Amino acid sequence: MPGSEQREFRAEVRKVLNILTNSLYTNREIFLRELISNASDALDKLRYRANRGETPRLPDTPLEIRITLNKDARTLTIADTGVGMTPEELADNLGTIAKSGSEEFLAGLSSQEGKDGEPADASNIIGRFGVGFYSVFMVAEKVEVTSRPAFADGDPAAWRWSSDGLGTFTVEECADAEPARGTVIVAHLKEDASEFLEPYRVQSVIRKHSAFVPFPVLVDGERVNTQPALWREPKSSIKPEDYNAFYKHLTYDSADPLDVLHISVDAPVQFNALLYIPATAQDFFGADRDFWGLDLYARRVLIQHRNKDVIPDWLAFLKGVVDTEDLPLNISRETLQENRVLMKISQTITKQMLSHLEKMAADRPDVYARFWKLHSKVFKLSYQDFAQRERVAALMRFNSSRLDDGDALTGLDDYMSRAPEGQKTFWYLSAPNREAARLSPHLERFRKKGIEVLFLYEPVDEFVMEGLGVYKEWNFKAVENAADDALDAFADKEDDAPAATPLSEDDSRTFDELMKRIKEILGDRVADVRVSHRLADSPAVLVSPDGGMTSSMEKLFRAMHKDDSIPVKTLELNRDHPLLRSLLRIFKADPQDKALAGMAELLFEGCLLREGYVKDPQALAGHANALMEQAAAWYTEVRKI
Repeated sequence: MPGSEQREFRAEVRKVLNILTNSLYTNREIFLRELISNASDALDKLRYRANRGETPRLPDTPLEIRITLNKDARTLTIADTGVGMTPEELADNLGTIAKSGSEEFLAGLSSQEGKDGEPADASNIIGRFGVGFYSVFMVAEKVEVTSRPAFADGDPAAWRWSSDGLGTFTVEECADAEPARGTVIVAHLKEDASEFLEPYRVQSVIRKHSAFVPFPVLVDGERVNTQPALWREPKSSIKPEDYNAFYKHLTYDSADPLDVLHISVDAPVQFNALLYIPATAQDFFGADRDFWGLDLYARRVLIQHRNKDVIPDWLAFLKGVVDTEDLPLNISRETLQENRVLMKISQTITKQMLSHLEKMAADRPDVYARFWKLHSKVFKLSYQDFAQRERVAALMRFNSSRLDDGDALTGLDDYMSRAPEGQKTFWYLSAPNREAARLSPHLERFRKKGIEVLFLYEPVDEFVMEGLGVYKEWNFKAVENAADDALDAFADKEDDAPAATPLSEDDSRTFDELMKRIKEILGDRVADVRVSHRLADSPAVLVSPDGGMTSSMEKLFRAMHKDDSIPVKTLELNRDHPLLRSLLRIFKADPQDKALAGMAELLFEGCLLREGYVKDPQALAGHANALMEQAAAWYTEVRKI
């Protein structure tokens, strides 16, 4: 190709340039990432061919990328000492869309157009179809690319490609021009792109997108990418302080991470990852809902910040990077179409992280306890991952009735090891805190039988239990829904408290009449009144209809539907309790006694209070005061005070 020749871009390239220069404005800094990535590729190719035994032109020239800013001339120059291009390669590589296909590329542009006529985000398009170089026309009114091949016979001349991006380009020989080897790109910046003439702005873009390019990147002589790609280093050479320093660089967190996992995988997908478990919790159910994901790199170049495809949502607490070699070159620097690659990466990371947590739980239980307190709200969402359900179930931790305090935790396997022979159910109780759980009437029968109960303090916990369903052939069941005969096979624990005298046959019939009277007093506020087989110490309890959802689950769904009505439940009475025995005596004396009605009301309202359903505390206080007044009068009369 002697002399100079002017050519026209192919039709689809003209359309691309028109779109780039007129529509895609939301992330123009992407052009710098693309030019640096292309320069890095050119250096990689030279190094590869040199390692195969080929001798490049000027073999002692350092492999580097230099960026020079000239405010007076309004130029940004990026030069590499890589493999360079022949004139034919300049025309082919910069005059056509590289290996993407016109229709596919234009279809991709259409699919990325913003809603309501808003311009699409360039970072979601450029690079995916091999058009990264053209992004320079978002900021440049003219571009000159001068290149001299590193591998050629004799003393090859340099050739310059130049264009204003409006439809034509020129390729001409310039024998004495720089570079001596490699490629120099001079972008003549538009008036509205002056920000890219400021060193601090260019450096910030490099630190964001190209901080881990494997070759030195210098801006006006100062190297910018000084942080090594730690995930690519041999694990044996990395010290804990190196991991901690990189974590702080990556997250801007002032505290060291709780733990780190360094992964290097060759199959089924080749990738490296550096995963951190932070030592602080994050509100993923509030303000930080979208602030999760790993930074995805391809060959050390940032593809996407907070990529959510490489980890499941229940590992959202993880911070770190993933770098893969297996992304196709035509999409290697952009949001990905090849989701199969990401899916395999996600599957591998998930399995390795579970193995890491299993080892932590076994070897460093104190560290695992800290992890659980910090990140369990997110990790519990793993109950939805059917493929990993058995493994995540083993990692679940709960407080329980057998433990000494509210901070202690137990796993399901430990629970099973303490269970009496014949037990095949994980029993659980939802409550706002440990004290409320301990005082729950539903726990009394289990305490009497010595059956351990898991305490659930978070709204998601019951979904976890229902979602897990079965673990090692044991099922999960709420104590509220325990059948009357559920614990009959287990002997009572020894109890020093004297047992109540059984009711006579006549009193038993009268008690049945008392329950009818209480149902009459309470009316439609209760579904039924019946004798309880679950109570030992409390006089009464409200229970859901047989097979119904638990109280905590019901309250959650009512809150979701903004329903503040009081549910109609069954009132169960402990006929061995002293209070019920006293009510029985009052009823026998006068079934219509007003004191009986008042006590029945207060008994019911006390149950509502315990369940968290009291809507009118003033009425409850009024009933209590009236009964205390009456009781005080009786007491003074009996004592003759």
